[in-house]
Amino acid sequence: MATGATAAATLFGGSKMSAFAPPRGRKAVVVTFGGGARDEETFMPEGQENIPLLLKELIPRSTFFTQVVNKGILGHYVATASVATGVYETFNNFAAVPPDNPTVFEYFRRDLKRPASDAWVVAPSNGFFRIGESGNRSYGQGLGAGVILPKRLLSAALSQSGHDQFEHLLRDNYETPLYTPQLTGHEVELRQMEDILKLSVSDFTTHASSLASADELSVYIARQLMRRLAPSLLWVTLHDIDIAHAGAFSLYVDAIRRSDKLVAELWRAIETDPEYAGKTNLFILPDFGRDSDTEPGGNGFQHHRTGDALSRTTWMMVLGPGVPENVVIDRPVEPTDLVPTLGALLGFDARMCHGKALTEVL
Repeated sequence: MATGATAAATLFGGSKMSAFAPPRGRKAVVVTFGGGARDEETFMPEGQENIPLLLKELIPRSTFFTQVVNKGILGHYVATASVATGVYETFNNFAAVPPDNPTVFEYFRRDLKRPASDAWVVAPSNGFFRIGESGNRSYGQGLGAGVILPKRLLSAALSQSGHDQFEHLLRDNYETPLYTPQLTGHEVELRQMEDILKLSVSDFTTHASSLASADELSVYIARQLMRRLAPSLLWVTLHDIDIAHAGAFSLYVDAIRRSDKLVAELWRAIETDPEYAGKTNLFILPDFGRDSDTEPGGNGFQHHRTGDALSRTTWMMVLGPGVPENVVIDRPVEPTDLVPTLGALLGFDARMCHGKALTEVL
């Protein structure tokens, strides 16, 4: 643990960190689906075959919110930033900028005096590399989360090993493939990954060679973080579903099924890991939905451009200690409600967010 903490201190510009592990207490894991799936392919009768584990294993253990309405910009990075700040961010989705408002990671670390090693983001693509820390001056620098970009790590590892068979995993943005932001900031590089996770380049590429998706790689990294550092706040954004932009319905459905498998895998890991079992809440939510097949000007499952009800309305599942099981909540809520809910559970004040804590899970 000390090695990981030291490496994390280097990551965040030499910010001071305690030499001791943070007190053992409540933990939270957040999983977002980038490129949310529609009800037709998930919770409607004709789509339920695609989410057997959500339906049979997770929903019976959870409080399930059926109407999570996103009133912000329907772009993946800006929408995920809005979920992470509790404020609808308004920057250009394709701009390489941090969120304007403090993130959940900054509230968590500042109020609870947590070290850099206790908050991590596993992000899907280069466009998310600024998600861990806001540009808000009232919070200063060095209070954000570490951001791991598995696809960038894989690309760097492949450049060292001379392999090129994983190009399909490295596609950064299906909707705008020519856009690749320049990376600056506190993203984790290969050397730092080896220091923090005790995971060598050969380990990484060997595991990657057995994978069919970038999300599999992200969950693998998340589980390594859980084993090595046991962070109290872990955020994982899955993104394979966004292959829908390519127009292949079969690949879109395959990604839904894979997401179903991966979130169940994370929940099982939480329940069986002594550092997490019995004290960890899991939050699962898409960033937003996708267009209706009948909406004029839309492209159905392929895009999320119309702002219709299907593209804005999705769901949230909450599991873990203190959360009522097998409960369905039909009242409208918003994705910005996540941060204050996390604050109420973990003990920090999300003082600048606009959402409201979800009392049903507190």
